[in-house]
Amino acid sequence: MAAGWIEQLTGSLEQKKQYRQNKARVEQLPADYRAAATALERYLMYFGAITKGDVLLRMLGDLTDLFEQSAADGTPIRDIVGDDPVEFAETFIRNYTGGQWINKERERLVKAIDAAAGDDGREGES
Repeated sequence: MAAGWIEQLTGSLEQKKQYRQNKARVEQLPADYRAAATALERYLMYFGAITKGDVLLRMLGDLTDLFEQSAADGTPIRDIVGDDPVEFAETFIRNYTGGQWINKERERLVKAIDAAAGDDGREGES
């Protein structure tokens, strides 16, 4: 019972464990791959604003998988991220938009405009 209450306050303990495991995997990468993966992870955390733990863990795990496989294959970092790492990161995160907090605000905006325009089955108010 206490664990459930604690998880409500702090988040899933299992997800925290998975996050730490992923960080450990990144630390095992060769230095240049580790630096690139860490920089991308930081950007994705800020840009993505993902609030769903499972989505965040999947995204970070997929990024780590990509860098582990690339390091194993000897794929140059520029072949992974291209000439524009920002474009790569923003394209990469589009696969994980279900966990972004902005989705709720997008839905709220659409509903508000629909209501104001009378598209929700009632007349807009003047």
